Formats: sequence, structure tokens, C-alpha cells
Amino acid sequence: MMNKNLLKVAAIAAVLSTGFVSCSDDDDADNSVVTGSQAALDQACSDWKVARANWEQSEAFLFGAADVYSIDPHTDTWPVAANDLADVLRDTKAMSNLDQFIKTANSGILGYHGLEYVLFRQGQPRQISQITTLEYSYICAVAKDLYNATATLEAAWDSKESNAERHQIAVNYVATHNSINDDGDVEGALGSFQNFGKAFKNPGTGDWDTALEATLEIISGCQDIIGEVGDSKIGLPFTGEDATYIESPYAYNSITDFYDNIVSCKNALYGQMGATTPTQQSLIYFCQNAGNATLAAQAKNVVTKLDAALGKIKAMKAPFALYYSDASCKVAIDALGDLDDALEEMSETLKGYAGNATVEAQCKVINENYVDNVVLATYRTLADNAQKLYQAIVKVRN
Repeated sequence: MMNKNLLKVAAIAAVLSTGFVSCSDDDDADNSVVTGSQAALDQACSDWKVARANWEQSEAFLFGAADVYSIDPHTDTWPVAANDLADVLRDTKAMSNLDQFIKTANSGILGYHGLEYVLFRQGQPRQISQITTLEYSYICAVAKDLYNATATLEAAWDSKESNAERHQIAVNYVATHNSINDDGDVEGALGSFQNFGKAFKNPGTGDWDTALEATLEIISGCQDIIGEVGDSKIGLPFTGEDATYIESPYAYNSITDFYDNIVSCKNALYGQMGATTPTQQSLIYFCQNAGNATLAAQAKNVVTKLDAALGKIKAMKAPFALYYSDASCKVAIDALGDLDDALEEMSETLKGYAGNATVEAQCKVINENYVDNVVLATYRTLADNAQKLYQAIVKVRN
């Protein structure tokens, strides 16, 4: 709960840069209980879960814009720095211009988990009678910033730059937000806007020198999140190394987060958002049908281990925030390790095709499909639902 003796502060700006109406239209917003409906708050919590799932299903491709523009730490840092958030709500200068403050604020009070901290308690929506006007003003600004971040991800992977509004949001976002290092510290301004979708499709124009190199990034992106889920998200609390390192603890959403992270791998490898079987332009389909018996067997093993990992995560005792030391956690960790090993074997075989013109051409097909039907499709859905979340939070107050 926030300090009940908070000072009165000025309201945030009346018109938002994205064209939305501001959540706060008072000149003297204070810490009184917000006037609103429980149904509207419940809807905002429901929309948080939808947008959250979209984000978690993007974590197999945190390279590119999410990394270069520090969008991952800016929107998905946990645990929440609750004491810092309480300080912000007492900071007249910060609260008087939240839109500007949030662009450079400590990432531990922002994004999904800053919103979660205000919206949820013990897996349920908070009571509207517990939400203060200051908290409301704050989550409005955070939700707007979250939408801008997701719109930036979409624009940065849209090789055709087909959405002019979100492209402009992205240009503004990159120009006004800071670079954040792995420790969460601000390192300075971001670079200029660039299009990662174009670069991934066209080797030699950006971060990937060859099409095979970009295709291998699909696998390494999966391995990165598999390792994070097994070693950190589940592993750190389970082993007792850090019992506070629990993702989405207020919404009791941890296991759903873990599951969706591995769904992001499935989508990436199968070549389509929501895929249940590998598409003909997917990496797994290519490995299964490239005429290499070893590679085909390795791809089959990846599919088996992927399904096993999803099953073991789903079988974990819930909620993770209460049962993070349960034996089912170790079973899931081991299954994730097996999946990582299977992907590593497949990756090593693929590396042997370096310089092969036929494989290079096929990888280009895989990569083009991956950009359009996995990365961009996920980010577009994410931005759409982050926008809905923002609008739902606006409607919490009568």
C-alpha cells in the first residue's frame, strides 16, 4: 500500500503525444481514493493479462529493437522497486510531469510490473477503494509509455513501414528514451531509429552478414529465453539463491509467463504466431526436409523436447509465488535444459552449411517468413493490446 500522507501534486499533461485523452484532467490531483468502478478495474486487469501474454510470447526474439532500444528492461524489469515507487508518488516534480519523468525513470517502477503492482494483489484485481488518485495518474502514464514502447517494436520490425502513426511514435520514442545496461543503469541516449525487419531480411545491410547467420539467431534467441526461464525465472527462487526473484508475483501470473515464453520459441521455430505444426517456410520444416538425416533427427528431437518442456511447465504447482520450491519446478528446469541441448545440437549442424548457396537461399526464405509471420505479427498484436490496456486504465476513473 502507498503512504496515506502523500502531498498534493500537479496533474500530468492534458493531451498525450499519441493522441489519447489524458487520464488526469485535474489541476490538483491528490492521494484520495480514485472514483471509479470495480468493473472497469477488473477489465483493466484482464487486459493486462492479454497484453502480458503477447509480451511473453515475444521473448524468443529480444534481439534487435528490444535490446538495442532497451525496451526489454524498460518495460519488463522485476522485482518491482516498491520503495522507489512510493518515493515517486511523493515527488512533486516527478508527479507534475509524469510523461517526461517515465522516459528516464528507474526501470524497476515501470512497465508491466509497475502496472501489476498497482492493479493486483494475491492474484486478484485490487479493490477500487484501495486505488489512490496518485496511483491512478501514475499507471496511466506508465501504460501510455508501455504502448509507445510496443508500437516502437512493431515499427522497428515492419520492413514495409506500413503504419505511419506507429512509425512516428517509434522515432519519437528512440529520440526521448535512454539506453539501459544489464544492471539497469542509464548509459545515455539511444541511437537513431533503424529498421531491424529490413536488416534481418537482407543480409549484409545490418547486424547479420549472411542469411544463415540470421537464421541461427532464431535458434540463439530461443536458447536465451529457455536459459532465462530455467536458470533464472524458475531456478533462482527454486534453489533459494534469490527467493524474491519471482516474475508477476502480484497477479500470480508466473507460470503463465514461463509457458508463454516457451510458446514464443515454438512460434519462432514453427514459423508462425500460434502455429501448432511447422509451416513450410519455417526453420524446423527445413531441417526436417533438407535431406540430412542427422539434421532431421535433431529437428524431431527439438519438437519432442519442446512439447515436453511446455507440458512440464504447465504441470508446475501454482501459484509459483507460493510454491516456488515445489519439486515440479525442478522437473520443468530439467525439461528446459533438455530443450536447450537439443537446439544446440541442431544449431551446430546448421553451422556446417556456412557458404552453401542453396542453404543460404533457403535461409533467406525462412528469415523473411520469420519477420512477417512471427516477429511482426507478434509485435503488432502486442501493440494493439497494449493500446487497449491503456484505454482500459483510462476508463477506471469515472
